Amino acid sequence: METLSKGQRLPLANLVPDGVLDIGVAALGLALDVACFGLDAAGKLSDERYMTFFNQPRTPCGGVEARAGSGGDMAAFALQLARLPASVDRLVVTASIDGGGVMSQLQAGHVRLQAGGRELARFAFAGSDFAQEKAVMLAEIYRKDGGWRCMAVGQGFNGGLDALVRHFGGEVDQAAPAKPAASAASAIQQAKINLEKRVEREAPQLVSLVKQAGVSLQKVGLSDHRAKVCLCLDISGSMGRLYKEGLVQRFAERILALGCKFDDDGEIDVFLFGKNVHHPAPMALSNCNTYVGQAIQRHPLEGDTRYGAAMQAIRAFYFPDKAGGERTRPVAAELPVYVMFVTDGGTSDQATTEKQLRWASNEPIFWQFMGIGKGRKSKSKFLAAFADSDFPFLEKLDELQGRLVDNANYFSVSSPDEHSDAELYDLLMTEYPGWLTLARGKGLLS
Repeated sequence: METLSKGQRLPLANLVPDGVLDIGVAALGLALDVACFGLDAAGKLSDERYMTFFNQPRTPCGGVEARAGSGGDMAAFALQLARLPASVDRLVVTASIDGGGVMSQLQAGHVRLQAGGRELARFAFAGSDFAQEKAVMLAEIYRKDGGWRCMAVGQGFNGGLDALVRHFGGEVDQAAPAKPAASAASAIQQAKINLEKRVEREAPQLVSLVKQAGVSLQKVGLSDHRAKVCLCLDISGSMGRLYKEGLVQRFAERILALGCKFDDDGEIDVFLFGKNVHHPAPMALSNCNTYVGQAIQRHPLEGDTRYGAAMQAIRAFYFPDKAGGERTRPVAAELPVYVMFVTDGGTSDQATTEKQLRWASNEPIFWQFMGIGKGRKSKSKFLAAFADSDFPFLEKLDELQGRLVDNANYFSVSSPDEHSDAELYDLLMTEYPGWLTLARGKGLLS
């Protein structure tokens, strides 16, 4: 680990060549609000969606995500620098006082960089470094000579968060308190309203789907629930007809609509798997009309089917500290992950899949498996034993032993469009609400 002093710079190319790292912030003596600003080459916040904080926890590209702190940190950001658009030239991590006080009252604090579970560098600060400031720029991640570098900053602002926002070219509501929104609730409500307008404008075919998803969520008490949504699609050769006839495209739109109820960024993450695993750009309101067809053009159908490899890639994406490997202790996050996992056949890596599901039970991630084919429909185990099924392994996974919590559900359909929208969304919420209760009880959700 390298100890940084104010103004010191650290090249990141060799330390984190994949650009995946975490920034943790800790402070003693004061309650601080932490934010990350994505700035252009002029040092301005040209897109307010690139201010990441408690009310807006993720950038549209997924390159910056606010997370609950761990290991002594009060807050953290997960960075995937390769996902940031070229217009974002630098990221600035800031802290501002929540309530009264000034930075000189701070006992001690630090900002640190981590990658792969290893601490790379730390910049320590204390109240003696400041006077009457109410906000401070802590660290900066910036582009230089085709790579990324980190600099310890430690520059204070007397005006607090308002001064920071103005410094970066953002607008501050003069009628509101120092925080960017009057309250978390009002900010979330406004984000929902804005998203509804975007759906009407950019993807009108989703309007009725979003409303129907909302009805199903209301039935199970999840109207205001927030979660990340991931769609994992089988691209083995046997799926060819379903892609050709547009059935997968229409199903993906239904999952995107669910994502629009669970989150306010208007997009869902997508993974494709056959022999290999692919992670294309998210499916969003702006590209949803032709998303699946274009994804299959870039990643043609493959031989083999490997659930476990896909699950490992998904886990590594959302929880990079273990890179999809073994996890034996619970890890908490502010938002759960809902994975819609679609396949039309068995897997060639059953042992790996079982391990992945057991390890993932220690993470706030729920797996909803859907098999397209013939499954056992009878609820009677005696009668089901006499029925044929294309998915005996998925049925086994649904009752897999050795998990911290039951983190998966399975159902089968003869076709992706077998159920009406109302029936599908009800089906997708069969076990998820119960898992949320278990996950909170085990400390998986902060």
